[in-house]
Amino acid sequence: MKKYLFGIFVLSMTYACSPKTGEVLKKDAQETPINAHVDLVDVDNDRVWVEIDPGAFTKDSVIFRLPRVVQGTYDVSDFGSFTEGLVAYDYSGEEIETIQEGANTWIIPAAREFDKVGYYVNDTFDIESGDKPTPFSPSGTNIEEDNFVLNLHGFVGYFESLQNHEYSLEVIAPAGMKKSSALETVSSTLSEDEQSVTDVYHADRYFDITDNPMFYGALDVAEFKVEDIEIVLSVYSPNGTHTAASIQQTISKMMDAQKEYLGTLETANRYDIYLYLADQAEGEPSGYGALEHHTSTVVVLPEAMPTPQLAQTMVDVVSHEFFHIVTPLSVHSEDVHYFDYNAPTFSKHLWMYEGVTEYFASHFQVYEDLQPRKAFYSKIQGKIESSMNLDDEMSFTKMSENILDEPYASNYLNVYQKGALIGMCIDILMREESNGQRSMLSLMKELSTKYGIENPFEDDKLIEEITQMTYPSVGEFLQTHVQGNTPIDYRSFFDKVGLAMGEAEVKTTFFMDGQVPLLDGNPSTGTLFFRDVELNSSLKEIGVQPDDTIKVVNGTEYTIKNARELIIPSFQWAAEQEVSMTVIRNGEEVELTGTAGTPMIKKQQLIEAEDVTEAQIKLRNAWLGD
Repeated sequence: MKKYLFGIFVLSMTYACSPKTGEVLKKDAQETPINAHVDLVDVDNDRVWVEIDPGAFTKDSVIFRLPRVVQGTYDVSDFGSFTEGLVAYDYSGEEIETIQEGANTWIIPAAREFDKVGYYVNDTFDIESGDKPTPFSPSGTNIEEDNFVLNLHGFVGYFESLQNHEYSLEVIAPAGMKKSSALETVSSTLSEDEQSVTDVYHADRYFDITDNPMFYGALDVAEFKVEDIEIVLSVYSPNGTHTAASIQQTISKMMDAQKEYLGTLETANRYDIYLYLADQAEGEPSGYGALEHHTSTVVVLPEAMPTPQLAQTMVDVVSHEFFHIVTPLSVHSEDVHYFDYNAPTFSKHLWMYEGVTEYFASHFQVYEDLQPRKAFYSKIQGKIESSMNLDDEMSFTKMSENILDEPYASNYLNVYQKGALIGMCIDILMREESNGQRSMLSLMKELSTKYGIENPFEDDKLIEEITQMTYPSVGEFLQTHVQGNTPIDYRSFFDKVGLAMGEAEVKTTFFMDGQVPLLDGNPSTGTLFFRDVELNSSLKEIGVQPDDTIKVVNGTEYTIKNARELIIPSFQWAAEQEVSMTVIRNGEEVELTGTAGTPMIKKQQLIEAEDVTEAQIKLRNAWLGD
């Protein structure tokens, strides 16, 4: 295989020859962009060849890296570990010495002779079920004949001293292959044999490489406007189950509501949504969710989702990612602004970046009449219950600052649970103190005005500044429940808005919703069972008992690996649906057959209290948008 395919129309070469003498001319690294070339044509054994030409160096040695950590993940990804055969070349095309240090770093001692570096990249999607740790799916990579997920931090590396240098990115792909990129195309050139196309993109610095993912392949793309924002929705559905057109209306309605909710807050001119729908075959990703970028998001979800559930999931997931334009895009610390991909330091304020963002993603739906109040109350109650399964006495700022280390890493999920509840409490306090005139959103707008995209805040001073900008009660709350380790008394906040805790029968969306599933054996293959929990009505009607291990559902073995595939189409039961199961009970197999109805469960639920004052009703209505 040729490691680097040149067409006669490729615009940017890794070297240039003098027209008079044929002498190789070294580029000046200070005058020309770093040239990165990604070859999607000559794919070799599920690997893509990448070359990076930085221009000339005047120092003795240079360090080349791929990211160890990428923004928004709060986890170690080690993208360098997915490379193979890294080679450095001099200006004569000969290999020169490289010294690898760890998974992501290569030292090139003869930097003055160094021309370019080349290496193969393996994708991450198809090895997620193996023993090797892999990045969260939406931050990962895919290399298939009909689909390339180009989270570019997994392909394009950087030179330690040139992170703020411009990049010229060339992607060569089969002619006719669809593409979707938030980076503007500088040029697109068809090869002489008309078999491939080279697209050239420009990035102002390495951050813009990592912040602008791309899709290539069998895509369905819809482009539409939401007020002044151009939305580009790119969908890969391997079996054609879902289309961009079928999702467009949901996204358009959602983002209309988000724009209304945000009001005058400045947003992007364009927003890209990349949706990869996994068919759950061998080698498909299973880390469902999304990863935010400043003006785009990559979403990975199961293709088996019914259309209504996919629509609601896209609202929940994509709205969260879009609200990141508030924080950390407009409001962020120095740790975020000057991010170190190899040895990052982390801000103390994940409660804001992820927690407040998650709160907005839930709150705007009820505030803008996309969701009834009862559904919002149920979601808040669910977050309280989920947060109680984690360490409720852990300082949130301490957890955030040490999020890669234990015991903090295993409590990361709480940024989406208790973090959102922190946002809710501050929102209620702000509205109470201002007689409904200020809110969590108005506070974020004030912070955005004070700081903005290019001006980070000092991490240790944020809570003091928020206190000065708001009220003593807000400062006391942050010091006690965010910096401190005192659990939040949610009932006191619900009382302010005339809500109370009561028992109600509620519909469960998923098989284990409102329950705590336990694993039996290996996390990749183990079965689910329930212990000391209240089963939903459908499970009871079929005859499932607490402590049963569910082994087979409707003829298919039920494992963690295929749980979502079985849960989503099979367990959003309609009334009178026949369901058969095999469960393990006291070490023996028991066959169960029953008629399932809509799954309901009795659980504690937020309800609107009967004995309330006008002030409580007024504050509740201000909070929920009436």
